[in-house]
Amino acid sequence: MLCHEFEDQLTDYLDGTLGVEAHKNFAEHAMRCPLCHDLLGEVKSTLVACSASEAPPAGVGLEARILMKTMPETAITCAEFEDYLTDYLDGFLVAPLYHRWERHAALCESCSELPGDVVRSIGACYTYKQDELTVPAGLEARILQSTIGNVLPQQVRAPFTSRLVEWVRGALDPIVSPQLATVATMLLVAVFVLTNTVSTDGSVGGIYHASLQLAQRTADKATRSSVVPDGMKNLEGSVDDLMGTDKASDTSDEANKNQNQANQNNASPNPQSKRKNNGAQPKGR
Repeated sequence: MLCHEFEDQLTDYLDGTLGVEAHKNFAEHAMRCPLCHDLLGEVKSTLVACSASEAPPAGVGLEARILMKTMPETAITCAEFEDYLTDYLDGFLVAPLYHRWERHAALCESCSELPGDVVRSIGACYTYKQDELTVPAGLEARILQSTIGNVLPQQVRAPFTSRLVEWVRGALDPIVSPQLATVATMLLVAVFVLTNTVSTDGSVGGIYHASLQLAQRTADKATRSSVVPDGMKNLEGSVDDLMGTDKASDTSDEANKNQNQANQNNASPNPQSKRKNNGAQPKGR
């Protein structure tokens, strides 16, 4: 076996895919040739060191370059990058578009610094917004001159339609407010129940007429007599009737007893009167 054949079969030897005869020739050549022997030792040492060390993490740039070579249709242009910049900062980009945007930012040198510049500009605007700036002299007069054509301020009224809409909104605001939602619901339920029970024709006017009739009947009863004294009079009369009935029954029982006793006295005469009658009869003869 020659040295170049040894180098060609080195990978197969390390993977264990050589045949028996080829494996034997490869081992014999490694033992006879010092150069090939040292090469085999270096390759084995390198493989052991690579397997023992940890793989370095792949950066965004590496992934972007790989995808750019393998899937170029997923790349976006610089114009699309700028269009999606606001959505990216607000966090509204979907996951596939988000990764495509980040890959473009990692590869494009002109777009990689753009997000940082925009974020710093927004922060500077918020910082300056908190500071009170002095109003330049003549600014108010220039604004009035540009808007109404006069440096003297005038009363500006809104159009009639806008004022009407604002008035209607203010009038309906207490009604549609959430605090009165429960009260409005209770009123609607009450009207629904009254129209189905009290009203004769199922309308609000029927409720009004029924309430008037009820008030008229109550007034008529109140003019005749009070409800409580009538009840007391009826109760008193019923008690008197019961007591009179009991007294009449007692009186009738006593009269019946006296009548029975009189009848008994009349039915059985005195013995002395009998003897007198018997003695009187002979004298008469």
